[in-house]
Amino acid sequence: MTQLTGVQLKQMIIAGSNALEQEKHQVDALNVFPVPDGDTGTNMHLTIQSAAREVGILDNPTVSEVAAAASMGSLMGARGNSGVILSQLFRGFAKGLEGKPTASCVDVATALQLGVDTAYKAVMKPVEGTILTVAKEAAKAAIKASGGELQNLFEAALDSGEETLARTPEMLLALKQAGVVDAGGKGLLVILAGWLAALRGEAVLSKISEAKFEIPAAKSDIPTEEITFQYCTEFILKGNGIELEEIKQDLAGHGDCLLVVGTSEVAKVHIHTNHPGAVLEYCVKLGSLHQVQIHNMREQSEARSHAAKEHLQGTVEAEPKKEMGLVAVAVGTGLAEVFKSLGVDEVIEGGQTMNPSAEDLVMAANRVRADKVFILPNNGNIVLTARQASSLTEKEVHVTPTKSIPQGIAAALAFEPDASFLQNSEALDASFQGIKSGEVTYAVRDSQSEGHEIKTGDILGLVDDKIVLTGEDTRKVALELVERMGGEKADLISVFFGQEVEEADAQSLAEELRGRYKRCEVEMHSGGQPLYYYILSVE
Repeated sequence: MTQLTGVQLKQMIIAGSNALEQEKHQVDALNVFPVPDGDTGTNMHLTIQSAAREVGILDNPTVSEVAAAASMGSLMGARGNSGVILSQLFRGFAKGLEGKPTASCVDVATALQLGVDTAYKAVMKPVEGTILTVAKEAAKAAIKASGGELQNLFEAALDSGEETLARTPEMLLALKQAGVVDAGGKGLLVILAGWLAALRGEAVLSKISEAKFEIPAAKSDIPTEEITFQYCTEFILKGNGIELEEIKQDLAGHGDCLLVVGTSEVAKVHIHTNHPGAVLEYCVKLGSLHQVQIHNMREQSEARSHAAKEHLQGTVEAEPKKEMGLVAVAVGTGLAEVFKSLGVDEVIEGGQTMNPSAEDLVMAANRVRADKVFILPNNGNIVLTARQASSLTEKEVHVTPTKSIPQGIAAALAFEPDASFLQNSEALDASFQGIKSGEVTYAVRDSQSEGHEIKTGDILGLVDDKIVLTGEDTRKVALELVERMGGEKADLISVFFGQEVEEADAQSLAEELRGRYKRCEVEMHSGGQPLYYYILSVE
């Protein structure tokens, strides 16, 4: 077989998603740090699952249509650094197959290489020994094998990828110390193995169901008093020569939260509008509509909120629009309340093991009643996703690259509504540079990291994402961690205790810290975060 059809590519992408669903926890376990929040496999699975959902609705598609739908789905569903890189691999792959009804071996190999080129360009500082290296070597092997049959091409790509993955510990010291191979690279090879199995005619089924790809019903968490446009309207537009920018301009006056992404052949349109019929009538002239969904957000909100009913009686006024707003990512009711108290407009539930997608961040930014928005990722694995999301919204978005909750709080405190967007961008970026962030958690496996011999169940103390100490007692580790972070010279020590810590224990720890550091102010808050007993900052 030397020609790839659209139906085959559709089956391959679905099989790749199902294969990673089966292996995602094994990929998660390859996390360099033996902490309980390894999420590379989960993030990559959710990303390709979004791609599979989009291709699953296509009927007798061309190769170009499938690749475009997969690119669009992965772009919006991308989670974590590995998921963003995967989405960029799909993006370049789709570009290489654009306009092709079927694809030859040379076409496929060229598209794989274009995917690698696109992914490398998307990362500011590419690091070898990661998913990028595995993808690069797999694509090289595919090009060398492109004179034969498709099955041989993917076999060569997979073999080369596996050989490269086995060498990743030699490229990155952190992998060698932890005794693991690169998780992102492993996830990519699981996907390629699923592709090859589908190409061979072998079924790769979902563990949950035999691949039901339905777009989930849209959710609205917007209070009724803030709903100016009542109907959440979402659909897929298929056609030839679709002009995304032209559609954005023409639909801009029909509502808000407008999102138009995709290619010249397949596009996803999302808008909040009072006249969904007018939107559909406009778009049906451009192509065929699929998966049309219209949800009455006011009705949904009324069912959930008595306060919304009061608004309909004229007793609650809508929040006025402002120039700038804030979006933050945090997990834990206490942390969410802290950010809300600091003036953050939208708090997305997410963080360790729960990275939000690019679409989650876009929708949150669109819900803010402001034309300019700052996003605080508060996690190193979300920064790249946030930057991708910033390019998908019509609003002016600045991503402040906060990598921890303490950094995010410092940035939120630095925000000045009366300052300009540029002034705030500079102030927020500078605000967290002197913040030391610490975390107390536990080890989920035996490992060696940062010179420490770690056993399963050990309590771990991390400073700025580096393991600095281990122990057997949570309280002792927390106390020593503050000392390592420079507690003696601090003016303020802030501690957020997690959902597994009793408040009495947390307050007792606070009192001991106050006793040790008498000149320093100590604040203890309930963060409610999972997995991490304590999150600390020293200023």
